[in-house]
Amino acid sequence: MPKMIEKTEVESGDKAMILLQSLICYLREKNVLTRADIEELREKVEARIADAETNLPCASALATAAASEMRELEQFCGKKFGGKHRHRVN
Repeated sequence: MPKMIEKTEVESGDKAMILLQSLICYLREKNVLTRADIEELREKVEARIADAETNLPCASALATAAASEMRELEQFCGKKFGGKHRHRVN
C-alpha cells in the first residue's frame, strides 16, 4: 500500500507550485493558453525581478527563483504540447 503524505511533509509553497504548474499545463493542453501566452507570462515574471530588487531587495531571490521555474515550465510545455512562438516585433 502506498504511503500517504502527511500534511506536514509538504510545505504550502510547494503545494501551490504544483497546483499552479498543473493548472498551466492543463490549460495549455486544452488550448486555452497558447505557447505565446506562456511566453508572455514568463516575461512578466522575469520583469518582477527588477521590480523586486528596487522595491524589496529581500524578495529578489524569490523573484529570481520564480522566473527560473517559469522558464522551465515554458520549456516543458513547449516540448510536450508544441505550438507557435509569439511573433516578435523588432
